[in-house]
Amino acid sequence: MKLSIVILTWNSERYIERCIASIISCLSDTVRQCEIFVVDNGSTDQTVAVLNSMAINAPFTLHLIQLAENNGTTVSRNKALSKVQGDYVCVMDSDVEVRGMVFTDLMALLENDATIGLAVPKIYYPSGTWQKSHDCFPTVLHKIKRLLFLRSMEASEGSEEERCNTVKDVDYAISAFWLFRRSLLDTVGLLDEKIFYAPEDVDFCLRIWQAGYRIVYQPSVSIIHHTQEISRGWKLNSAKISHMKGLVYFFMKHRFLFTPPSFSRTNIQKNQEA
Repeated sequence: MKLSIVILTWNSERYIERCIASIISCLSDTVRQCEIFVVDNGSTDQTVAVLNSMAINAPFTLHLIQLAENNGTTVSRNKALSKVQGDYVCVMDSDVEVRGMVFTDLMALLENDATIGLAVPKIYYPSGTWQKSHDCFPTVLHKIKRLLFLRSMEASEGSEEERCNTVKDVDYAISAFWLFRRSLLDTVGLLDEKIFYAPEDVDFCLRIWQAGYRIVYQPSVSIIHHTQEISRGWKLNSAKISHMKGLVYFFMKHRFLFTPPSFSRTNIQKNQEA
């Protein structure tokens, strides 16, 4: 099996059909061997019915892992990540539409450079506006700023990012679309299940850097993300509370609050050559 795709759903009937249809279209002429794992987090809408219908005629094997209740983003995804058989693994959100050569180009990056642990594309909102999907490792103040003022940050950084067509290293990338070798899981491990909802993406990326690998952003390929941002803004809800708990755990685990960690690219290069 060449490629394994892991998708997490929760009341995703508005998005999942379009998501999987875009995968099939994107891979039809490029990747012949693929398996898709969809983990459903106890949906109460028609998500499961849509998936069962699509599985009948899907050109790739579609595995549905159906959970009785919402287990968050880490426990649920790990159920699929522990089963994947592909040489490469893609973790993506159910509200994503893929296009172009995003799979093959990112797999080529990984195949040609052993220092790269994780590769990610440029992300757009459905409106065509650039979405801030990568960032520096957060301090407490930076994370609060991102949570509350993401739109203004995107507006100030968007024009520069649109002009950027060069592959570059980033500290972390949101888990809307990740692509990595399956062997990375043997080195880094699965997602940290002590985090229910977020910031599991920051934690996983930090562990990749700690293991001696880079995270690379490839702006020449892109996806569309119908992001729902359930923990964004000032309104207090269960998602925001879970996010806040996750942040406290993350900062305690990695022992930094105001000064983010940094890693020497030179030492990483030497480690991988060794």
